[in-house]
Amino acid sequence: MLFDTHVHLNARDFFEDREETIKRAFDAGVTRMLVVGFDRETIPLAIEIAEQYETIYAAVGWHPVDAVDMTEQELEWIEELSSHPKVVALGEMGLDYHWDKSPKEVQKEVFRKQIQLAKKVQLPIIIHNREATEDIISILKEEKAESIGGIMHCYNDSVDYVQDCLDMNFYISLGGPVTFKNATLPKEVAVQVPLERLLIETDAPFLAPHPYRGKRNEPAYVKLVAEKIAALRGTSLEEIGEITTKNALSLFRL
Repeated sequence: MLFDTHVHLNARDFFEDREETIKRAFDAGVTRMLVVGFDRETIPLAIEIAEQYETIYAAVGWHPVDAVDMTEQELEWIEELSSHPKVVALGEMGLDYHWDKSPKEVQKEVFRKQIQLAKKVQLPIIIHNREATEDIISILKEEKAESIGGIMHCYNDSVDYVQDCLDMNFYISLGGPVTFKNATLPKEVAVQVPLERLLIETDAPFLAPHPYRGKRNEPAYVKLVAEKIAALRGTSLEEIGEITTKNALSLFRL
């Protein structure tokens, strides 16, 4: 019983074999998935896929890299879609200081607007963070995001920031990097995060876990993430699967 809480089945990488990919995931014990849309192309596809499968859900939001392209029209569109019965979260949203397409101030403004929208429609949020942890935590606190909570997606930061996230009602989600040989930070986090606040994900088609690193990721591989966390914590795959699924069901109110 595994819940991949962040997968991009709406990515072009899966256009030719999406149904087969989903079947492989179900066969591997992945009972539920959240497909995340983040722009004009991927958002409608996320909902379309969720409509086709009973245990696949959608999230809709605007990616920080493309913040410069977001208008009030897009924000209104996301608000309209937020009432769809299969939409269970807003995102992914946040800050990305690695790429320079969107100026930092524009990213911050778009991030704040999406948090405010999420509070209005009462949905949890999915946070994308790349090289921007302190600014993200500051904005979440200023916007009082603890009233809706959400997910720190593919958390790959210091253990020092985990408590801030937990205090703001956020779950910590780990993906493929926890399986990488030299990735010490996610391994430390995997051990220290309280089980009741832990989630698992793939971020497929990105960040494939070992031994598929560098290849296309897919939701079936979330089992490898769960197995690694179980080994690090000295528990079973079944327990990690059961608890992280229960956590996701609670967060998404399913």
